[in-house]
Amino acid sequence: MTNKKDLSKEDKKTWLDYIKNPTGVYDKDVNKLSKIKAKERFRFDLHGYSLSDANIKVKELIINCVENNYREILLITGKGIHSSNEKDIYVSKELGKLKFSVPEYIKSDEELNKHIISVDQAEIKDGGEGAIIIKLKNL
Repeated sequence: MTNKKDLSKEDKKTWLDYIKNPTGVYDKDVNKLSKIKAKERFRFDLHGYSLSDANIKVKELIINCVENNYREILLITGKGIHSSNEKDIYVSKELGKLKFSVPEYIKSDEELNKHIISVDQAEIKDGGEGAIIIKLKNL
């Protein structure tokens, strides 16, 4: 192999010209398949949202994702470990946590339901008990 210091002037000029216009190099960012894959899943973190704010945001996200042709949404809800609803006797221990209330909200909203195929707990690699996957219909 030749050392870079030993490049001829002609080789150096060829290299500099190639850098300015690199033809024949596969550009993964231009590939249409990579653009389609980018639209498969939208990810959003609901940590810090109250129940009512989370429901409003989820509705907004679902409608926006349907309009932008996403196939699924990964919602990070958290596991509810740090939830303070345990102290309030008037709040449901289960439905006071986003991981339980958000899926119930989606299932109960008719406008959202027409866009949804399923709402399931995410796989461990995607957040497990602290996340949900919403699969969207292609209308």
